[in-house]
Amino acid sequence: MKNSRSRKETKFITSFSPLLILTLSLSHTHFICLSFFLLQNLEKKKKHPNPKYFDLVAIPPKFNHFQFCSYINSFMAALYSTSSCFCGSLGSYPVHKSVKLGHGKVRDSGFYFPHRFQCATPKLHVQAKALSVDGLPEIMDSSLVVCFGEMLIDFVPTISGLSLAEAPAFKKAPGGAPANVAVGIARLGGSSAFIGKVGEDEFGYMLADILKENNVNNEGMRFDPGARTALAFVTLRSDGEREFMFYRNPSADMLLQENELDFDLITKATIFHYGSISLITEPCKSAHIAAAKAAKDAGVVLSYDPNLRLPLWPSVESARKGILSIWDTADIIKVSEEEISFLTQGEDPYDDGVVRKLFHSNLKLLLVTEGPDGCRYYTQEFSGKVKGLKVEAVDTTGAGDAFVAGTLSQLASDLSLIQDEDQLRNALKFSNVCGALTVTERGAIPALPTREAVVNALVKTVA
Repeated sequence: MKNSRSRKETKFITSFSPLLILTLSLSHTHFICLSFFLLQNLEKKKKHPNPKYFDLVAIPPKFNHFQFCSYINSFMAALYSTSSCFCGSLGSYPVHKSVKLGHGKVRDSGFYFPHRFQCATPKLHVQAKALSVDGLPEIMDSSLVVCFGEMLIDFVPTISGLSLAEAPAFKKAPGGAPANVAVGIARLGGSSAFIGKVGEDEFGYMLADILKENNVNNEGMRFDPGARTALAFVTLRSDGEREFMFYRNPSADMLLQENELDFDLITKATIFHYGSISLITEPCKSAHIAAAKAAKDAGVVLSYDPNLRLPLWPSVESARKGILSIWDTADIIKVSEEEISFLTQGEDPYDDGVVRKLFHSNLKLLLVTEGPDGCRYYTQEFSGKVKGLKVEAVDTTGAGDAFVAGTLSQLASDLSLIQDEDQLRNALKFSNVCGALTVTERGAIPALPTREAVVNALVKTVA
């Protein structure tokens, strides 16, 4: 029996000979630390919720120096296999608020991670933190985009070119511009969170689950027991353009209060993104202003997409005034050519001089989307245009949000893109494809593309 055990140990040690050499080459201090860690964790095995990691390092009562080195090796092998699994995954899967490996499972603020990570290649920056209490590294994301505002249900006709009354049926689709952006970022491999309010009803819980399923942090969502989740019926013209009819009198998103905000989540962000619909009524307006101020004070970059929806405003003038009321606080602004014409009271949106009127002194980047024709970009140093990708439009809902998601997912990882025109142009090519792919399907969130789909489309345009 003793000889059998000895043969097994010899075989085990031999199989890890490269790691043994690495172990023996460690400094005296590191070796002592590893030894101490092993001995310390013998008592943890019985209480640990997933003791399999300790099975590899169980040490018998009596052992010699050579045997001890083998156990050090097995411990390092466990770390190596675990880190290989998760580090490989972190490079290919959306990393969210916190990924802990200490208990043998992935934890992320209570929302779901699939067991098998899918292959992709998102560009993410992560920070290695100090060892957790279990001795394994705690990985924190450093490129979070927090999206603030409305989330609702879009009812989209199954047949384009008909009025709401003529449409035979509608397809239910989750929507709301800020929520679309949050999901779009996560689909592209980025890290995002959503802050807003829905009704304490079936639609509200459905929307919260959809964020969760799409790996968006939904800790900032609130549920109102006295108001319903907002609904919007969308008319699709034959060219894929749409008109909206909203049901929100008032809806839950309009009732978010300042004391319901998750300021901790807001101030942890790299970018805080919002629209203008949350400025229409109180108390949501005050909550919006307070959230943006907290983000600004914390050094977070502010991103603004006005997302003009005139039927929701009391008047045309109140819409123009409301949208411009927070204009000068934003670092990044995305507008359409229609919105430029609206904000400048009818001036030519294709005139660079007109667009420059909207460029304030603190603005880092102004983006003008032109649908299938691509986009224009303006910074303090340079400006230009990036062509779009021509596709057959089925439903343009969410195209601008997909463009914003594509842009912010890249800027959150590297804000210096704004200072390098060539890099910015490449980033905007990616964003244009995000928008183009979205219009090829019905609904906003269901149509948002993955990074793999965008990369494949870009490759085809080059080929």
